[in-house]
Amino acid sequence: MMAVGSSLNPKTTHYEFNGPLGTLLMSLGLPGVVIGLYLLCGRETCSLGAYPSLPQWKDLFHSHAFAVFVAWFIFQLLLSLFPIGKVVEGTKLRDGSRLTYRLNGLFAFVVSHVAFLVAYFYFGVPVSFVYDHYLALTAASIVFSLVLSLYLYLRSFRHGALLALGGNSGSVVYDWFIGRELNPRIGSFDWKLFCEMRPGLIGWVLINYCMLVKQYEMYGYVTTSMVLVCFFQSWYILDSFWFEEAILTTMDIVHDGFGFMLAFGDLAWVPFTYTLQARYLVDHPTFLSYYSLFGIIALNLVGYVIFRGSNSQKDVFRRDPNHPRVSHLKTMPTERGTKLIISGWWGHLPSP
Repeated sequence: MMAVGSSLNPKTTHYEFNGPLGTLLMSLGLPGVVIGLYLLCGRETCSLGAYPSLPQWKDLFHSHAFAVFVAWFIFQLLLSLFPIGKVVEGTKLRDGSRLTYRLNGLFAFVVSHVAFLVAYFYFGVPVSFVYDHYLALTAASIVFSLVLSLYLYLRSFRHGALLALGGNSGSVVYDWFIGRELNPRIGSFDWKLFCEMRPGLIGWVLINYCMLVKQYEMYGYVTTSMVLVCFFQSWYILDSFWFEEAILTTMDIVHDGFGFMLAFGDLAWVPFTYTLQARYLVDHPTFLSYYSLFGIIALNLVGYVIFRGSNSQKDVFRRDPNHPRVSHLKTMPTERGTKLIISGWWGHLPSP
């Protein structure tokens, strides 16, 4: 890679999110949204019209909760380093090179589940700790995201870093939020891919399981609605690891830098907003009729077929537009010089 300041790292001239002011407000506001959602939906009430009491300092910052979060992050990091899984190349970078990635997310997913089951059933680890300290774990994820994104921003100034085209504006706040470096790495360890796929996604699944355990401990039963939430969301994450290679053609990996926006989204937003459904069902157990149960299952299966078919089609096209599976698709040119699929699954989208 060429040095910073070369023609490969042009100055960013187009702002997103209303520029530095907008990204500053988002940096301050998004953590508040995550915490606010927790406070607005609790055991007593779950309504936007509620007036929740502000959390005490000890509820937000709990040393054990922070230690659990860091330990989980390190555990996933170690699993990602195991020499298991195939090694593949990513898309070609603008300097002509291709990065290699070891894809062992399915291995990490399975090992994490086994570790959870052993910890709970054999060692008696009180996994309901996650429910009891949900807010403190949320705060730990936010603080960790802040520290990580600051580290990523500072390391982007090293010699030879390939920067994201959208994160080299010269504004500290904007570049820190958007992500200045395109693919921050330590050796072959890729920070962006790891955070996108491991701690948050697998954590999402296991937090759901902790909510299921808490519901059983509180009431002596587990509702069908809780089972469906855990199953469908686990299936979604399992699908992402089964087709892990597809992430290498996504916008996050190919175009976006890795800054606070993605770090916070991966480590805080995903695991602590997407699990609100399971946490709600702990506080408000909901029973489903047989008609509702089968209707939800049928709707989810139809949605999954559409989701998997359309995403697989898009991934194959991005890798090789001439592949037999997608060569018949109709396309239209875009202003960026790329092609947009307008037939197949993507041909069913409504016209603007």
